[in-house]
Amino acid sequence: MLTFAVRVYKLSKALPRDPFARHVALQMFRSGTSVGANYEEARGAESREDFVHRMKVVLKELKETSFWVRFVHRAELVKPHLVEPLLNEVEELCRIVGKRVSTARRRSQTPD
Repeated sequence: MLTFAVRVYKLSKALPRDPFARHVALQMFRSGTSVGANYEEARGAESREDFVHRMKVVLKELKETSFWVRFVHRAELVKPHLVEPLLNEVEELCRIVGKRVSTARRRSQTPD
């Protein structure tokens, strides 16, 4: 997740310097870098329920980041080849984390 956050940071820095693009860059940067921090918190969860809750926060932040990356792509704020790898990565991470949330949720509902 740290590598993902660094990629989000680099894309944020590559955006134009106008006020509108800077707003997008900050929003994308905030959600994209919080993914890794929240994931680290999930890894230290105190219970299965705590883990599920924290991973749901990770998924929420990934989905927000996905929105901003898709916005950058659709608005053509940078050349497509600069954003498409991150677009693919954030979509894949959403699938992976979504699956982990559903698996952990299912396991927390079954008796040990």
